[in-house]
Amino acid sequence: MAHDNEFTLLQERRFLPFFITQFLGAFNDNVFKNALIILIAFQIASADPNRSSLLINLAAGLFVLPFFLFSATAGQLSDKYEKSRYIRWVKFLEIIIMLGATAGFLLNSVPMLIAMLFMMGFHSTLFGPVKYSIMPQHLKPEELVGGNAWIEMGTNMAILLGTLLGGILIAQPQGHLWVSCAVVIIAVLGLLSSQWIPPAAPAAPDLKINWNPASETWRILKFTYQNFTVFQSVLGISWFWFLGSVYLAQLPNFTKFSLGGGEHVVTLLLTLFAIGIGIGSLLCERLSGRMVEIGLVPFGAIGLTVFGVDLFLATPATPPSGELLGMLAFLAEPGSWRVVLDVILIGAFGGIYIVPLYALVQQRSEPSHLSRVIAGNNILNAIFMVAAALIAVVLLDRGLSIPQVLLVMAIFNAAVAIYIFALVPEFLMRFIVWILVNVGYRLKTEGLEQIPAQGPAVVVCNHVSYMDALVVIGCCRRPVRFVMDHQIFKIPLLNFVFRTAGAIPIASLRENPQILEQAYDRVARYLEEGEVVGIFPEGRLTDDGEIGVFKAGIERIIQRTPVPVVPMALRGLWGSFFSRRYGGKPMAAVPRRFWSRIELVVGEPVPAEQATSALLRERVVALRGDRP
Repeated sequence: MAHDNEFTLLQERRFLPFFITQFLGAFNDNVFKNALIILIAFQIASADPNRSSLLINLAAGLFVLPFFLFSATAGQLSDKYEKSRYIRWVKFLEIIIMLGATAGFLLNSVPMLIAMLFMMGFHSTLFGPVKYSIMPQHLKPEELVGGNAWIEMGTNMAILLGTLLGGILIAQPQGHLWVSCAVVIIAVLGLLSSQWIPPAAPAAPDLKINWNPASETWRILKFTYQNFTVFQSVLGISWFWFLGSVYLAQLPNFTKFSLGGGEHVVTLLLTLFAIGIGIGSLLCERLSGRMVEIGLVPFGAIGLTVFGVDLFLATPATPPSGELLGMLAFLAEPGSWRVVLDVILIGAFGGIYIVPLYALVQQRSEPSHLSRVIAGNNILNAIFMVAAALIAVVLLDRGLSIPQVLLVMAIFNAAVAIYIFALVPEFLMRFIVWILVNVGYRLKTEGLEQIPAQGPAVVVCNHVSYMDALVVIGCCRRPVRFVMDHQIFKIPLLNFVFRTAGAIPIASLRENPQILEQAYDRVARYLEEGEVVGIFPEGRLTDDGEIGVFKAGIERIIQRTPVPVVPMALRGLWGSFFSRRYGGKPMAAVPRRFWSRIELVVGEPVPAEQATSALLRERVVALRGDRP
């Protein structure tokens, strides 16, 4: 049963045990990692800053190294084996690793502890591909955005809470014992929660494992590149981790040297950043109408740049002098609330940016290769994060201040966004559709699941306004190739949307027979390729709000390429600025309605052999009811 919203999804067994398992894994990683770093910095090598810096950087590097070495193998294993059992194997390995870490703490052995941190990186590498590939098997398409929102929110909160708990426990008397108990208990809880994850069939049970990480990594990246939209989405995800790693790495020193804040202010800003990502992630489902709405990606990118630049502008020219400020003293400083708001909104727009990208990768990738695509994504993420650290070091070494580095990153973000959206205009097209539809209307949908998830189909709809095609395109999870009047196709701005959406301009036989025949040929080609084609069988906008006669063009299409026909009806658009109600011409009168409530209702598919113009009109009239 589909969930009502993202919160009720947590009540479902097909999601909750998995969510708890992945949360505990990320939580444990960061409890152990931060405890070890603090132990090295303040106890083991406190008297030797050079040794301390060397060991801390070695630990951080070894934690990331497995993502380069073993992601390709992890992707293959996740595709080959039943996923819930595979997760339990990984969680059992986590217990063994944490017992090894306990031995390292008891023996006060730094090499052993660092080796176990490397093994925890290995554990995270094994878990990474299955973390995202199992969701499409347990969640419905309309639940993917909500599921990814919870995963992103949970991961970021787990990182924050784990970092805080690791620091608190290691600072206690006999802190190594507290940390040892905590990491073992968390690992055991992770294994227990994994027992309730429902089975998920292997995606490629006959897959032969290639144990050579170099050749398999290259093969995975080549395969991912073949689906251009997926590959650009993976690059977009990696850019997010590039940007996020710079913010997280620079935030402590930014707080100390630019804001004059102490440790509690650092904790406050890190917490607010994580909360912001959680808020943005959970907002995605509401903003997207429970569908994978990639139009939110440009929205998120714009927010990241705007508030990244504003964070630079909000930074005081000279930090407060004297002792470092506590939390309350910082909040009492002029301009501090602007900084706080910028940090929250950078996190929130980051969540809005990243969730649709993960959902798009899950939706558009071949199910038999999804784990390996995610593995390739993890490799690129690691490369981008290492590059981010190196670039930040170079910029700081060149004399830039930390606020200036953050400004450069915000500008970089705008440049990268423009590059990606120029290569894949579908992102920008969906953003324009999302803005036009959601700013102008309050939209409710019903029956979208009637549109086949795969294979060719034709959707037919009543024609009320110039916005009709945009509303349908914005609501449907699959691309809809609309047949539309060639004059409407040429409308400025909308022309970019229609061209990018693969719309088909058409003219009457009397007006231009060549355009007419080309349109029928393109429709047939789309259907033969398994696409969804959209048609307004009335052939023109309604003059009086009523549904006109359906022309015979739909029958010609179905006779040439027999496919199911899905009737749908728009309600509430008659009387809008883009309809003919006032003045007889669309956009001819002053708008009288703003943010109107409209509906799109979808009926059951009609088999090709029954799909006559008269029957389809009957179905659309019944779906529309009395609300024109």
